[in-house]
Amino acid sequence: MTSVNKKEIEKFSKMADEWWDPEGKFKPLHKFNPTRIKYIKESIINNFKIRNKFKSLSGINILDIGCGGGLLSEPMSRMGANVTGIDASEKNIKIAKLHSKKNKLKIKYLCSSPEKLKITKKFDVILNMEIVEHVEDVDFFLKSCSKLLKKNGLMFVATINRTFKSYVFAIVGAEYVLRWLPIGTHEWEKFVKPEDLEKILMKYDISLKKIDGMNFNIIKDEWSLSRDLSVNYIGKFIKN
Repeated sequence: MTSVNKKEIEKFSKMADEWWDPEGKFKPLHKFNPTRIKYIKESIINNFKIRNKFKSLSGINILDIGCGGGLLSEPMSRMGANVTGIDASEKNIKIAKLHSKKNKLKIKYLCSSPEKLKITKKFDVILNMEIVEHVEDVDFFLKSCSKLLKKNGLMFVATINRTFKSYVFAIVGAEYVLRWLPIGTHEWEKFVKPEDLEKILMKYDISLKKIDGMNFNIIKDEWSLSRDLSVNYIGKFIKN
């Protein structure tokens, strides 16, 4: 079996040159980043009881799955974490390697999917950000991810709920009206309901700690956490 959807990989490979352009095709992710970086960092600090003076993530081993050009891998590395980024697109990995080298960051980038990754040591943290809606089989993908996570380790999953509102906002609004994303970036049928995500992960001894919605304020032009899970949401899970 494979979690890789070749059609999705080809789609993102075609856009790979724009990963680091804040006004390009990945503009929404650049807008997302400050909120999700803060959320991830605070969660790691609290879970692993980090007490160093600078709140450094030194010693924390992070796996960024579907890392793309490294938009999350690089901030995590700058915070002191040991970061491994994997992506099934060779072009994405090439872009990520070049950008991290240019910024003198030590990040291990590999062209791989979770089921193919060979490791000797499991990870403290796994990031599955905006990836589950693009894989071939969500259950198989998350099962493969669970095998890479340490006991008491954290897994973050950010994705889009499958609701009428998400179709209106994430597809019609973001792709056709506002043109934030290329048309065809998302398929509504692939969106994952929070309760379905929780059920799948429970099968693999990973339980939900917290779930939050993410809403965009068009006036402030920024994202923030909210209680509204109807479109974008981010879940924090722990391995039992």
